[in-house]
Amino acid sequence: MSTSVQVPRDELPLESAPREETLAAEGEPAQAAPPETVIGPARGWQLINVRELWRFRELICFLIWRDVKIRYKQTVLGAAWAVLQPVMMMVVMTIFFGHMAKVSSGDLPYAVFVYAGLLPWTFFATAVGNSANSIVGAERLITKIYFPRLAIPFASVGAAVVDFAIALGLLVLLMIWYGIVPGFGALLAPLIFGVILLAAVGVGTLLAALNVSYRDFRYVVPFMIQVWMFATPTIYLQPTEGSGGVGWLLLNLNPMAGLIAAFRAACLGGPIPWGQLAVSSAVVVLVFLAGCFYFRKAEDSFADII
Repeated sequence: MSTSVQVPRDELPLESAPREETLAAEGEPAQAAPPETVIGPARGWQLINVRELWRFRELICFLIWRDVKIRYKQTVLGAAWAVLQPVMMMVVMTIFFGHMAKVSSGDLPYAVFVYAGLLPWTFFATAVGNSANSIVGAERLITKIYFPRLAIPFASVGAAVVDFAIALGLLVLLMIWYGIVPGFGALLAPLIFGVILLAAVGVGTLLAALNVSYRDFRYVVPFMIQVWMFATPTIYLQPTEGSGGVGWLLLNLNPMAGLIAAFRAACLGGPIPWGQLAVSSAVVVLVFLAGCFYFRKAEDSFADII
């Protein structure tokens, strides 16, 4: 005849006790399961996340340095191309427009006049062209890891700043050669260049987002930059207000006209067009915000479309 012995619950072996009771017996509190975190893209129009861009500032600096090295990799002259490009354009424009076509440059030598206009324009054109193709060119990077996508076009513009800084030294040498002494307006040149930089970021960011969805922009951008250059007073004097006509209307609609004219005047000591500079700066701010907002709205689908 078998007998059954009932063992109290608190005397059960440790292996057979539930996990919660075991933790309680050991003096450790029971822990709940960690909450589930789902990461998904933001939807709709988003503000520019400045804090996130600041967190990835080292990545932006690395991308800038990478773009600079790639541009001059396996070249004989290296960074000298940053100076040679505007210099060669200056020589061509001086021969055909300054000597043959007799285009007026006011009281300034035509060579330094045209170089002071081509210098900021070359920066703007290079920055916009590189930014427009930056997202498509970073396909492998975008489809593998997460980082703020705005870092890519911003880095492309930053690489163009390096070229501008190198080419700026030649403008100083030309001013010394021709004996041009700038006035107090030269202190405004960095601020005017900052507005030009903002314009390049805004236009380049907008074109970068459009180029992902519509690859036609890779063919439109070079043509647009060429037409835009001749609609900007880089190689000729800005028409006066009383001239009227289609040219004056185009200059009023072109924000780069006031910025290039103001930068040249600040560097070479001419009268700064304050009214046109204020209007151009306001338009640039709107273009920058529109470009960044559209980029943030479209960036959710980059990895799928690209």
